[in-house]
Amino acid sequence: MNDDAASAAALKMREAGQSEEAIRNFLDARERAISGAATLIPSASLEPVTDVVKLDDLPDGDVAQALSQVAMIKLNGGLATTMGLRSPKSLLEAREGRTFLDVIAGQVLNLRATHGVQLPLILMDSEATRAATLPALAAHEGLATEGLEPDFLQSMVPKLDAETMAPAQWPADPALEWCPPGHGDVYGALRRSGMLAELLSRGITVAMISNADNLGSTLDPRIAAFVIREQIPFLMEVVEGTEAERKGGHVARRIADGQLILRETAQTPPEDEESFRDYRRWRYYNTNSLWVDLRALDALLSSQDGVLRLPVIVNRKTIDPRDPDSTAVIQLESAMGAAIEQFQGSRLLQVPRTRFVPVKGTDDLCVLRSDVYALSEDMHVLPVPERVDSLPFVELDKHHYRLLDAFERRFPSGVPSLREASRFVVRGDVTFGAGVVVRGAVEISAQEPTQVADGTVISG
Repeated sequence: MNDDAASAAALKMREAGQSEEAIRNFLDARERAISGAATLIPSASLEPVTDVVKLDDLPDGDVAQALSQVAMIKLNGGLATTMGLRSPKSLLEAREGRTFLDVIAGQVLNLRATHGVQLPLILMDSEATRAATLPALAAHEGLATEGLEPDFLQSMVPKLDAETMAPAQWPADPALEWCPPGHGDVYGALRRSGMLAELLSRGITVAMISNADNLGSTLDPRIAAFVIREQIPFLMEVVEGTEAERKGGHVARRIADGQLILRETAQTPPEDEESFRDYRRWRYYNTNSLWVDLRALDALLSSQDGVLRLPVIVNRKTIDPRDPDSTAVIQLESAMGAAIEQFQGSRLLQVPRTRFVPVKGTDDLCVLRSDVYALSEDMHVLPVPERVDSLPFVELDKHHYRLLDAFERRFPSGVPSLREASRFVVRGDVTFGAGVVVRGAVEISAQEPTQVADGTVISG
């Protein structure tokens, strides 16, 4: 763990075309990880947050004026590897023949037409997603903003050998020597790409930043007006915790200075694991939908020479995730929500769960494609009225449904009706015909390949 290892990491990044700011940011994170600084956040240093404003309590405000100052930024760096694909997740079909990107583009075009605003849509792509995404984006007539690039690139950083903290080597597949730095990279990438300066020059002062796989994260004009009216430098949308959030990142207030902070699982000391899971105490959970004052961000980055010192998340893995015997490595990451502690006057906004429906695997995709949801004329994907407060629990056999092609082979005519379902669990190899209806709590176990006939109603 010497200077030679740090120099080797810097050289590797430089040769890969990474900017000097990105290199400085990575070396700073590496140094803090080695020292153990700011990697773990004990519960004793925190207190719960109270008195959070709710979205439903916000007035409409001057919507058009607010939207004229806003850009929408979608994080689009991920491949659908969890579902067995090597293509951007945003290009998967969400529902009714439209991809996630199609739905997002439709939302933006509708807001522009309704309110007469520019509202740029900008993607943070990775080297892995850019080539496939840009043509798909260009296919939407009228979506491009004249003179403004449609995307900017996140950086990539080397995986570190867990023993030496030098860049890990894997000649069998050099691509595995690299990893993304987490979505906390969005702030530095905005500056390094020149996108931050360009938006500010156009009078865009606020960015809504969210994940492309969360179609519930729409641009609500009331929030835009609230952020601008209250001059909020950083706003995080949060949901009230349930048992499902036991592994999610929660927001708390640091006792030492009263600052709001985000704590993730990887930042929790082992002795505080039970406390971390107490969703009734740590009541508010990050949705990864953020609103950032770009002037405040520009000033903050300038004051830190482009290095936003977000808490370091140390992820321990093997260099080949499919080979548990391959070299043990450390991936240094940061969460974009962690920037909440960098802004004085940051705020929370409690939103309904309809705004937090990320698709992380085929279980989530099954619900999204079902009749639990509907796609409105303004391209909002919302639960049907009777399911607004309670989405069904879905768990599909990982061996037979985890990969997208296997999932779609077993639902050749579409997923079953889940509108009247509370629970849908499938264990084994089951293929479903057209028009299947699931009611109540249903668990299906099959010891051998099984067909469910067209029109079958399964009740539990």
